[in-house]
Amino acid sequence: MIDKQLFKIDGAGSILKKLAGLEILQAFFIVGQALALASVLSKLWAGQPLDWLLLITFAACFIARQLISTLRDSMLEKYSGRVAEELRQQLLNKVFRDGQALVQKQGTGSLITMSLDGVDEVRQYIKLIYSKVLTMMIVPVLIFVGMLFLSWTSAVILLVMYPLIVLFMIILGHAAQDRAIKQFGNFQVLSNNFIDSLRGIDTLKYLGLSKRYSKSIFNLSEGFRKKTMAVLKVAMLSTFALDFFTTLSIAIIAVFLGFDLMNGKIALFPALGILILAPDYFLPIRDFAGDFHATLNGKNAFKRINELINLPEEKTNDLPLKIWSAQDQLKIKNLKFTYQKGTEIGPVSLQVQGFKKIGIIGMSGSGKTSLINLLSGFLTPDQAQIELQGQKTTTMNIPAWQRQMTYIPQEPYVFTKSLRENIAFYNPQASDDEIKQAIHIMGLDALLNDLPNGLDTVIGRGKRVLSGGQSQRIALARAFLDPKRKIMIFDEPTAHLDIETEIDLKKRMMPLMQNKLVFFATHRLHWLKEMDYILVMDHGQLVEQGSYEQLQQNQGYFCKLMAGMRGENNDQ
Repeated sequence: MIDKQLFKIDGAGSILKKLAGLEILQAFFIVGQALALASVLSKLWAGQPLDWLLLITFAACFIARQLISTLRDSMLEKYSGRVAEELRQQLLNKVFRDGQALVQKQGTGSLITMSLDGVDEVRQYIKLIYSKVLTMMIVPVLIFVGMLFLSWTSAVILLVMYPLIVLFMIILGHAAQDRAIKQFGNFQVLSNNFIDSLRGIDTLKYLGLSKRYSKSIFNLSEGFRKKTMAVLKVAMLSTFALDFFTTLSIAIIAVFLGFDLMNGKIALFPALGILILAPDYFLPIRDFAGDFHATLNGKNAFKRINELINLPEEKTNDLPLKIWSAQDQLKIKNLKFTYQKGTEIGPVSLQVQGFKKIGIIGMSGSGKTSLINLLSGFLTPDQAQIELQGQKTTTMNIPAWQRQMTYIPQEPYVFTKSLRENIAFYNPQASDDEIKQAIHIMGLDALLNDLPNGLDTVIGRGKRVLSGGQSQRIALARAFLDPKRKIMIFDEPTAHLDIETEIDLKKRMMPLMQNKLVFFATHRLHWLKEMDYILVMDHGQLVEQGSYEQLQQNQGYFCKLMAGMRGENNDQ
């Protein structure tokens, strides 16, 4: 339940000392409250008048105890919130630094789950652990010392029962923990599966596989539900057993005290004091056990987030590159990359000089996006001999390369910010006139006129909904607004657009590609004649490359691919 790393967090020592001081005070108030109440009741039983001073003492101890609990909870709320946000920021920074490589290895769903739900579970975990552990370590010890002065025999009996309850809690706790760890892994698998299916829903519908995948998600979620119920059964069983044994222990001590009272071996005051203190003596371990199952996911999430944060950094190379020019060269030889599931990309060898439009074509799953990610530096190759502007490297993960690159994926991200901020993403200093010019050239005038606050209208998720074509135009407007970026990388930017929108965008995209190095992955044939050079991918392999005319003359895989995409029968 307790992760040692939890106590190495910045500020842990300070907060623990403060909490320990509060727990000691609370233990004294618990004992004071019990003694005052026992004294008031014993005096009333003896026929004496109500002792108002003792009653006020009881009330003061009770109020002080509640105030300490409130102060403790407030301190933990602030501390756990700060730590959780720091963890979230570290995780997001890790994702930002390693980017696509980390996403490919860990899964989109898993990272989203950890960044959102996982961090919230860690916050709750910190609150519960710091509070419950210190309470269990301090309060029962001081209460036991107080009970020794009242009746040492009763105190010893309660002390003997304590380890038995702890042992039983450990046995059931381990069973629940093993199930919870497996369940946590199942949840990450379910998250990844759901996100991947959601992202590929258009393709699944096109291939007629959407119903099959919906059944797969249903079966996974149903299995997850059943396993969750199994974990809850163990949790409820352990909670019931712990409550039963602690109640039984108090009942046993009450019976012994009752016989001692009848035999005159003990006075009413110490007997009442023991009975009042006994529930508080067991309360910390009951609270600890009750929250044990609630903290298992938090512990697993905390461990997983730390593992992600501490993963080795993706390999980078700080080559001092200059702005890409017509004389610059990119040479790649024997580039290879292997996914965790075993899918291989490469070997890829190519040579590029100056400003060219390079098309990348292949069937779905042929490796186009993977090659785009390798060229962008989002993935680190297993091996490669790369020469860029005369400098040697083994990866394209080069900050100076990425700073002069414009990347436009299938679904460009629209930030939940104003239209102005979205378009000026690469060039924040752009004037309103420059932004409006970019809007006009990319055909976004109708959108601008339709927005209630013009450029200041907030768009994005939860705000103004945009069509796929409008999102792509915003991405292109960003590129137009920053002409200093001489490298453009497109990953099937028109894959989900209708043909009319695509043709209109094509007219606006082609001028942007002038005097730039462009890598353009697509499965739309009408783009290929616009390319200066074409890379043909098949099952992760670069099977052909050359100009459109050269590939046509070769009558190789490229021609078969073209015929297949047109729906022609190319059987010889």
